[in-house]
Parts: sequence; structure tokens; C-alpha cells
Amino acid sequence: MLQNREHEKVDKKGNGKSNSFEWTIEQLKRQDNYRVLPLIDHQDKWIKQDGHCMLNLSSNDYLGLASDISLRNRFMCNLPERDFLFSSSSSRLLTGNYPAYTELEQLLSELFGTEKALTFSSGYHMNVGILPAVSDVNTLILADKLVHASLIDGIRLSTAHCIRYRHQDYKQLESLLAKYHTAFARIIIVTESIFSMDGDVTSLNRLVALKNIYSNVMLYVDEAHGIGVRGKNGLGIAEEQGCLHDIDFLCGTFGKAIASMGAYVVCRKTLYEYLINRMRTFIFSTALPPIVVAWTKFVLSQLDTWEDRRKWLSEMSDRLRQTLREKGYAVTSESHIVPLIIGASDNAILKASELQHNGFYVLPVRPPTVPEGTSRLRFSLSAALTETEITYLCNAIR
Repeated sequence: MLQNREHEKVDKKGNGKSNSFEWTIEQLKRQDNYRVLPLIDHQDKWIKQDGHCMLNLSSNDYLGLASDISLRNRFMCNLPERDFLFSSSSSRLLTGNYPAYTELEQLLSELFGTEKALTFSSGYHMNVGILPAVSDVNTLILADKLVHASLIDGIRLSTAHCIRYRHQDYKQLESLLAKYHTAFARIIIVTESIFSMDGDVTSLNRLVALKNIYSNVMLYVDEAHGIGVRGKNGLGIAEEQGCLHDIDFLCGTFGKAIASMGAYVVCRKTLYEYLINRMRTFIFSTALPPIVVAWTKFVLSQLDTWEDRRKWLSEMSDRLRQTLREKGYAVTSESHIVPLIIGASDNAILKASELQHNGFYVLPVRPPTVPEGTSRLRFSLSAALTETEITYLCNAIR
């Protein structure tokens, strides 16, 4: 083993330069992909940084609920004493299964019309935990090429075989299903409903139709960016496309439009029981604090009342997409996530700085988050924005 590494250059400390932490950091800086934690101050929908006040266009607070003080005050006024706890101090299988958890999962089941619901500490816990639990060496996972890093990590942690089909290429997916459906005991199609970097929307109905051709195929959908903002009652793209009951693992997060933290899956009772017994990130994680769970339940119970916010968010998104088209930019978005694709990382950084100077907190998204040559600005719109503010943004882009 040592002989095979003799060709590597060695620095004064005896470390291979190409493997050292310092060398990697230097390369990131040279490629304009070096990241630092921002020092910022939040004031409602505004960001203050270095004395400069900017409109926050990089948050996932899609409905504007996280900064709604009146909503928070109503919650605190009616919070039961039993839920006023800032730690669960245990996993749910030990002593952490407080009543708020049971009530939240019952509410989710009722909203989605499913047999059961299960909640998790985060969307990352959910995605890295479910797929390894429900798959084995006799499983094939067919995942969209652009699924989130948490789903990719979940696939890597599993013992399943995996093929990542071209982004939203349903013809390729159809061919893969036809080729492999007899070779595996189970096939799981994995996708997101709204993709976080391009803002485009998956045709869940097409995936359901493909799934239904074969008895051993299941469908896993992450609605992280759809829950709250799409569908008549805010239940996401699956509600919008009329296929809520056709998805085996219908997942979502509370940390974006729902203005809380944690995640959920709605599913059949058998899958619910299986996950409780086999999902490692659920079994070995401390449960969320009861006060957080109670807040999530409070917000979800009013989800169907915010149709006006969803409508305004959609209207703003349309206006921003039209502005980008008028400027000659390619527009992939079909949602409230609207990317402005620049290309080179350094150019994206410059464009972001220009908009920040004009009062908009927009951040560059660079490799490895997106492929090389597709660095972009990612406008993440919120229903808290006003008519004046969205007009000002469109004028700044023009």
C-alpha cells in the first residue's frame, strides 16, 4: 500500500498535498467555490449585514409565516402548559413520545387522508433513514439525477442497487422499469416534486402511471418545496395533480413553508410500523422538543386558510419569470423558486454582489451544489413580499 503512494508529492509535515485539508481549501478559493458562514442580523423579511439592509430573497419562508409576529403571539397565548418544554430528552421509543407527537401525526393523517403519518427530527434524517430501511440487495432504486443530497446519501447508505435516470426523462425511466422489473424483488422510484435548484415541477401523475404497470414498484416523493405552497389546501404538488393516495412514501418538511422544523412521511399502516422498527435515524434520534411539535401542529391546522398567500406567491413568481425571459435568460422554473443561471462561479458572485448593493439579499449557488458551468442566483420568493418590492426587484433585473 505504501509503495503505491510513493509518487505523491509530500509536504513538510509528511502529508500528500493533494489529500491535505489546506490544499483542498486553497483549491476551493481558486475556483471561487470557497464558503464562509455569513454574519447577518434578521429583522422580519430583511437582512442586515455590514450596516447594509437588504430584502431577504434567499429564505425558504415561502408563506411568510416564520416572520409573522401575530401568528406567533396567537400560538403562545393558547399553548398548553404540557407542551411548554424545550427538550424531549429522549428518543420517541423511550420517553420522548409526548402527546403533541401523536396529535400532530393524527392531524397529518387526516389532512392527507392516509392510514398513518410519522414525523422526524429533520428532512435530512428522513431521507437518509427511510431508503436504507426499506431496501436491501434485492432492491433497485431509480432516482432522478437531480434529487437532493440527503436522498443521495440515503441511497449510498442502503445496500440497494441504484440507477439515476436523466432529470425528468420519463421515457428513460419507462425503459429502465421494463428492463429490470423482473430482476429485482422491489423497485423504488425516487424524486422530488419541486426541484430546489431549477424550480421545475415533476409530473407525479406520469410516475404513478409507470409505477402502476408493475406490482413490485413503489414511489417515493419528497415534497419539501411543495408542501404549504401548492394545492388547493396547501398539501403540495401531489394534491395539485390529484394523486395524494397513489404515492407509497409521500414525504415533506416543516422547515420551509410551514415555518417550523422536522419532517414527515404519510403512508400505509404497514410501512409506518416497519419504519418505527427498522429506521435507524428514527430509532436513535432524540425527539424534537414538544413546543416545536405543538407549533407545527398549530400551523398545519390552518394550512387551508392561506390560499390568498399561495395565490400571491404564484403571481409574483410569474412576474419574475417573465422579467427574466424579457432579459433573454433561460427559465426552467415552474414555481416560487426562480433561478437566474449565470454560468461561471465568479460571474455569479459578481451578479449577486450587484443585487445586494441594490438592496436584495440574493446568494450565488455554485458547484458542487450545481454542475460546473451552471452557477446561478436563486430567488426564493416569499408571500411576505409586497407589490412594491417585487416591482422594484423586476426593475433592478431589467
